[in-house]
Amino acid sequence: MINLPESLDPIINDLIKKEYRPVVVGGFIRDSLLQISSKDIDIEVFGIESLAHLEKLLASYGKAHSVGKSFGVVKLQLDDTEVDFSVPRQEEKIAQGHKGFCVTLNGALSFEEAAVRRDFTINAMGYDLTTKELLDPFNGQADLENRRLDVVNAETFVEDPLRLYRAVQLAARFELHATPELHSLAHEMVQKKMLDELPKERIFEEVKKLLLKSEKPSIGFTLMDTLGMLEAFPELKALQGIPQDPDSHLEGDVWVHTLMVVDAMTRFYTDDNKKNLCLSLAALCHDLGKANATVESEGHISAMGHANSGVPLTESFLKRLSDEKALFECVLPLVRHHSEPKQLYKQGAKTVAIRRLASQVNIEMLVLLAKADFLGRTTKEAVRGEFEAGRWLLERAAALDVLTSPLKPLLKGRDLVAAGCTPSKRFKKILDQAYEAQLEGLIDNREDALRWLSEELKKVN
Repeated sequence: MINLPESLDPIINDLIKKEYRPVVVGGFIRDSLLQISSKDIDIEVFGIESLAHLEKLLASYGKAHSVGKSFGVVKLQLDDTEVDFSVPRQEEKIAQGHKGFCVTLNGALSFEEAAVRRDFTINAMGYDLTTKELLDPFNGQADLENRRLDVVNAETFVEDPLRLYRAVQLAARFELHATPELHSLAHEMVQKKMLDELPKERIFEEVKKLLLKSEKPSIGFTLMDTLGMLEAFPELKALQGIPQDPDSHLEGDVWVHTLMVVDAMTRFYTDDNKKNLCLSLAALCHDLGKANATVESEGHISAMGHANSGVPLTESFLKRLSDEKALFECVLPLVRHHSEPKQLYKQGAKTVAIRRLASQVNIEMLVLLAKADFLGRTTKEAVRGEFEAGRWLLERAAALDVLTSPLKPLLKGRDLVAAGCTPSKRFKKILDQAYEAQLEGLIDNREDALRWLSEELKKVN
């Protein structure tokens, strides 16, 4: 059942020979039962005297170092594999906050005593490497087979509110349904505002897993809503009940459409998770502006200007999760321009319009967002999956060499210096004017650029 790297064999054999009891725990067991490949290997060593003893033993096999000593974890680097070895521990909640725990390391604990601190039954299984048997004191295997997400211990579960965000991403990743007990505990925790004590950085880590590790993130966001957690993200909650034009959106309100778009975006993921994250957040936020821009008049529904009005709402939402400047710089332009591929195609846009768009946003990524937006509905065109506007824009942008980056400026500061100009505030103005002329097609090459500069300097002089 368990396929560990062969490089671990000498270490496991050594531990067993010394009469310790190594047990693979956590997500690796869950993933193995689901026949999902995993590199997240955690091994608890029962019977070990101390963390220092464990670290000394492992040091002879590779680079070993303890991390968060109070949690009793030693990381061991073996070639391209990193394995977490740990001493069994007990936890006691002594204060508010995610750090308000007193941890006691105790190698003499039984597996069940150590596993009772875990969050969900599907994460509380172990595989005893000595006896080669599955350890499952809380029926996690049955819950996994029945796609059920249940807590290990109600009393300890509520001590860590981050577990609710973990529930959301696990439900989405493995298409699980939360048990009535989990629902009850979640509503209690939300009502007591226990989630308010969580740092946004920890929340974002779970949201990332929800977006990047599941084929249907919509399952997680739907569960967030059911558990009352969506109140923490009013920008998303506001989309519920906002109507759409039935001619182009047969699927329902903006919230339903948004979840379909987020799911559609997962089809376009690559090995670049930074890019994937940017695209998935843009998909989640692309129609936030419709909450304010939607108007119903004489039986018609429109949301003019929703792309622009969605930008500050997107910024507000992202600030609840991160302060990462690069993330804002990537997501906001995608939201602002997400409707333009279709608009430009309908208009038969000329070169200058495409060049201008490329100076504002990555066109390749924009087309992916626009395609997910197109697929995230139930129209006949979406079902067929033929996004002609995207294909057209990709071809045009590639031909103009602006598919993934803006038009490269032909005139640079050194050209002004060579022409006898002294560096000053005028430099930027002149270079901006030159770039504008380049976008308009008035400058096509270096010779044009230098000729343009000469004419401009004559005007000034």
